[in-house]
Amino acid sequence: MEPLDYHAEERSNASFDVEEMKIVWAGSRHAFEISDRAARLVASDPVFRKDNRTMLSRKELFKDTLRKTAHAVKRTIELNLSEEETHTLWFYVDQPAYANLHWGMFIPAIEGQGTEEQKQKWLPMAHNMQIIGCYAQTELGHGSNVQGLETTATFDPQTDEFVIHSPTLTSSKWWPGGLGKVSTHAVVYARLRTDGQDYGVHGFIVQLRGLDDHSPLPGITVGDIGMKFGSGAYNSMDNGLLRFDHVRIPRNQMLMRLSQVTREGKYVQSDVPRQLVYGTMVYVRQIIVSEASCALSRAVCIATRYSAVRRQFGSENGGPETQVINYKTQQSRLFPLLASAYAFRFVGEWMKWLYIDVSKRLQANDFSTLPEVHACAAGLKSITTSATADAIEECRKLCGGHGYLSCSGLPELFAVYIPNCTYEGDNIVMLLQVARFLMKTISRLVSGKMPVGTAAYLGRVEHLMQCHCEVQRAEDWLKHSIILEAFEARSARMSVACAESLSRFSTPEEGFGEISADLVEAAVAHCQLIIVSKFIEKLQQDIPGKGVKTQLENLCNVYALSLLHKHLGHFVSTGCITPKQGALANEQLRSLYSQVRPNAIALVDAFNHTDHYLGSVLGCYDGNVYQKLYEEAWKSPLNDTVVPDGYDEYIRPLLKQHFRTARL
Repeated sequence: MEPLDYHAEERSNASFDVEEMKIVWAGSRHAFEISDRAARLVASDPVFRKDNRTMLSRKELFKDTLRKTAHAVKRTIELNLSEEETHTLWFYVDQPAYANLHWGMFIPAIEGQGTEEQKQKWLPMAHNMQIIGCYAQTELGHGSNVQGLETTATFDPQTDEFVIHSPTLTSSKWWPGGLGKVSTHAVVYARLRTDGQDYGVHGFIVQLRGLDDHSPLPGITVGDIGMKFGSGAYNSMDNGLLRFDHVRIPRNQMLMRLSQVTREGKYVQSDVPRQLVYGTMVYVRQIIVSEASCALSRAVCIATRYSAVRRQFGSENGGPETQVINYKTQQSRLFPLLASAYAFRFVGEWMKWLYIDVSKRLQANDFSTLPEVHACAAGLKSITTSATADAIEECRKLCGGHGYLSCSGLPELFAVYIPNCTYEGDNIVMLLQVARFLMKTISRLVSGKMPVGTAAYLGRVEHLMQCHCEVQRAEDWLKHSIILEAFEARSARMSVACAESLSRFSTPEEGFGEISADLVEAAVAHCQLIIVSKFIEKLQQDIPGKGVKTQLENLCNVYALSLLHKHLGHFVSTGCITPKQGALANEQLRSLYSQVRPNAIALVDAFNHTDHYLGSVLGCYDGNVYQKLYEEAWKSPLNDTVVPDGYDEYIRPLLKQHFRTARL
């Protein structure tokens, strides 16, 4: 008997080719085939089961993670997977593990900051996992302010060694993933001291544990920092603490591509441009932006599918109640998030190109685009992760009471995702970096220095300060040129207003501190403009498939106009649009929701998420939600016995007591 598909009617309503949209979402047919194969490989392997994660104790969860990681390595070797296939397989295993940091931070740090000799020594061992590394930068007392780190690395010319030391409690390394229980080595960031001077923070390769018995080496105190938010979530990762008590390492374990300490203890800068470090930073942040679209798409897929199954109110003459997805309040909250998933996907795609472009330029010693690229990567990392974290929680609310169950997948997705708002750059600190770039760009306009890339619109600042929006009817808001100019004008006017405010303070730093909240808002406007413009650019490409481009145009307009509605105060107060034009944008938005509605299920099907990867009873492909919820309930460990443990000690005596409870 064929299994029932509760979404069959919804799927038949779609007016576009879902299979072609899957290719657009994946980025290419090649990427689709690799991701589809990896997702199904993981989903069909019982070792990668994850539906019981929230019921495991921390120790059981951690051991389960070790088992899955070892199994993933084994499968990678057995199947002779390419690097791309391996990365995709790890992605679908979908469990934070020490290997993420080993491959994602430890190895790239050595590749980017090590000399050829150091790379030849350390990378073969790391690639074969004969050593397992982590990235020990953040301390108990410092995270975002890397220059404020307190761990010291003092050169001893007598022995040709560095002495790594934690001089204070707050200098304890705190948070590195993989450090707590697994890593044998770390790239440790410490203040380099030699020849009587402090040369700031540098990286050092330090062995932490013995390769035979895994016990900490002398002078090293290391452990796990404890339970984090959520049940499974990030608790599968052994985030660690680390203290050094005068630990000695050879001089050649300082990462020396950019600077060295000689045998005599002299600090020497190499002729390799320091800007090359920024390439790695852009690489990491573009991955974070791409992963934001993945996390957001999961939450939106769950909420959309469940909204189509769930019925509440509105029944007439005993007929069926109304599907929740048909309520305009549900659509106005859900569809902008669906549009955001696609928007973040395309800006992530563009960031991959940006990283390749800036890497080529850096190799050719062309640093002209670096400030703009750095601001772009920082800002998009901030804005996409903040929006995604908020959106996952909104999707949980859109699922009503059942969204609160762990088996909905949403509480755990939220708990595992939100660290993105802090790591690799706190999101507000990132936006302040963007704001500094914008202020510098505006100050240079006077001398005729024209901005490039995503900031090029500021070169037309005089026009943007004067222009008036031409919208007269709701449909005018469908013109991309009108949307783009409104977003450019808002961003330019907010940035100019901040620059004018700063000029009234006695020092730039005083001004920056005083109006930092305004600067953050200006940075947000700039970053939202980038995402809108990249979505519009995507639509200028040749996009095959029946109705695919039409759907993407609808989503692009939903994304832009929902942002305009959300930030209407800024658009109106800066004079970019009139209140009447704002009302027309909202009217057009309602019309767009009606066009998205019949395609909603198909649009989330295009993400091609397996039920295993989604990890949600509410978001299952066949929509058989209630049957699965009922079955899931009986898996609760409390249902292992009919009468609960503790009945004889605590419940029975209460029920059998022979005195009346005192009344208050």
